[in-house]
Amino acid sequence: MENEKSKLLNDAIVLLRKLVSLQSFSGEENLRADFLMQYFSELNIKTERIGNNIIVKQANFDAAKPTFMLNSHIDTVQPSKGYTFDPFNPPISDKQIYGLGSNDAGASVVSLLQTFLYFYPETLPFNLLLVLSAEEENSGENGMRRLVKELSFDFAIIGEPTGIRAAIAERGLLVIDGEAKGKSGHAARNEGINAINIALEDIKTLQSMKFNKISSTMGEVKLTVTQINAGTQHNVVPDSCTFVVDVRPTDCYTNSEIMEKLQSVTKSKLTARSLTNKSSTTPQNHPLMECVNKLGVETYVSPTTSDWMRIDCPAIKMGPGESERSHQSDEFVFIDELQQGIEGYIRFVENLAVIYTGL
Repeated sequence: MENEKSKLLNDAIVLLRKLVSLQSFSGEENLRADFLMQYFSELNIKTERIGNNIIVKQANFDAAKPTFMLNSHIDTVQPSKGYTFDPFNPPISDKQIYGLGSNDAGASVVSLLQTFLYFYPETLPFNLLLVLSAEEENSGENGMRRLVKELSFDFAIIGEPTGIRAAIAERGLLVIDGEAKGKSGHAARNEGINAINIALEDIKTLQSMKFNKISSTMGEVKLTVTQINAGTQHNVVPDSCTFVVDVRPTDCYTNSEIMEKLQSVTKSKLTARSLTNKSSTTPQNHPLMECVNKLGVETYVSPTTSDWMRIDCPAIKMGPGESERSHQSDEFVFIDELQQGIEGYIRFVENLAVIYTGL
């Protein structure tokens, strides 16, 4: 078994080094998707492709059993300007794997993939479904948003860099565009109605907002004004001032409820970019939580979003690497973290199978 796990790690290293060499910006994942299709083809494993999403079913897939989705995303953000090397041709190290998307979420992709291959021929009390999704970073329509309409699964692991801790809750995301309307005029004559003043009043109101319901797992709703823009030239009173509000909802409020509450106390027009990026929580009585507790996996509430917010079944977010490295220059993951990821995922599936067998 140790030799088999050693091979899984070596295969993961080779695979991740190849993946980071292939550009895979959100919505442009063709090269990675093509490569992964060929990768499974050479293993004589049948795959399905929906857009740039790769779906693989376990050999003994049985529609009568519940289905456990192993998911991570193959897309990346654009590289930051601070890279000291070509992000698609990174230096080789015997301790780290460098490159764009190596940490977020390439490490989870290859660890989940090798875990899936480890169990591929086995018969478990549930099916394993490997889903390598696209357009996670840009919340695109052709990633998990599309897959949830076409696939069926009952519970999931979402692979993201968490240090192999289990995120058992995840705040949602509500981005709001605000616009204050005034009336233009000449600044020297004190004419018009300054939209900036209206916006500032509303911003002050928003930042002092208190949401009475406090989540037992996530705490309070968090709200931050992150952008403001107004004016065309120095001597013209602006008739419009726009601003952006970043809201991190909890499970106590829907995004629609938050929008209604904020609009009721502001003069500016508020427009949500999306109402679908909901918060997520793992049910305390679900076998996923039983497995987390049984293994003594450290748990936490994630402040960042993932494809978890797009699915409606119980899930946890867990994977190798560290969140603070995501989207940073000279991105990397430690090879030891890949080993921890593969071994951690295998251990989790094995113990979850024991729990399901006893149900």
